[in-house]
Amino acid sequence: MPEPEEAGRGIPAPGRGAWLRRGISRNGGPLVEEGEGEVVWLQAGSSYADSRGFAGTTSFDGSRVRFHHLTGEPGDDTGTLTRDGANLVERGTNPDGSTFLEIWTPLPDAEGPTGSWTGPGHHVVRVGRHVVHVDADAGTYWRL
Repeated sequence: MPEPEEAGRGIPAPGRGAWLRRGISRNGGPLVEEGEGEVVWLQAGSSYADSRGFAGTTSFDGSRVRFHHLTGEPGDDTGTLTRDGANLVERGTNPDGSTFLEIWTPLPDAEGPTGSWTGPGHHVVRVGRHVVHVDADAGTYWRL
């Protein structure tokens, strides 16, 4: 598995991007993609949407990124992002003490219109040809 660029130091979430998760490792286990199907993360400015069913804003404290869930699945995620070539590697610790590592690869066709929209009970993020809609029930990914 890739090693961090600097021990304990990460980078902020890029201000624009569309990524496909290539797998998750829990507690140092194998990197696999679980039964969630395709997992897509879109980032437009400080807003993000994740096809697993949560969306909100990101912040950076100088080494870790916090994903503030404002729509969909409650909670927050905090992790360290580093680069491995074009990929992003996210490492973190869950509230129960378990650890995770996720590999995110850039999706093609992320050029073009980008934006984030919220309304009562939903959040939509678009990056190029990619759109994720999140509401209280689910996250949905479309490729235009």
